[in-house]
Amino acid sequence: MKFESPLLAVKDIAVSRRFYEEVLGLQMIVDHGRNIVLTGGLSLQQDFPEMLGLDPDSLVQCSRNAEMYFEEEDFLGFVEKLTSRGDIKLVHPMMEQPWGQRCIRFYDPDGHIIEVGEPMPLVVIRHLVSGMSPDQVSELTMCPLPIVLAARKNIMNK
Repeated sequence: MKFESPLLAVKDIAVSRRFYEEVLGLQMIVDHGRNIVLTGGLSLQQDFPEMLGLDPDSLVQCSRNAEMYFEEEDFLGFVEKLTSRGDIKLVHPMMEQPWGQRCIRFYDPDGHIIEVGEPMPLVVIRHLVSGMSPDQVSELTMCPLPIVLAARKNIMNK
């Protein structure tokens, strides 16, 4: 058994494709018409309920029981780009999680939740640079102390 990819049901494949390309920088790698595969292995499927023989009205939007998670090294630049668009509905504005990672959550055109967060190695570095001790960073981020110490060593060597 091999897991292949997540598939999201969408109303309009063109609208969703444009969103994932423009907002998240994904690219289409396979086009099957009403089904496309994007970089990272994400598949989008138009007419999903009909494909399963279900009532099209049975598709639930904004179910809030799952999310697609992405990481962005230029996190603050991404947040600025996202919030300046004016057409993105936020789940919440940028926030810092209890483990020190900043993230933002928003909806795609079909109500799927998207989370974009800082990569954890950059979270560790950000907190070290802010003056926290390696022990404090390890406790906050739940990253093992050897990883935090290696990050500090990399910072000092630059």
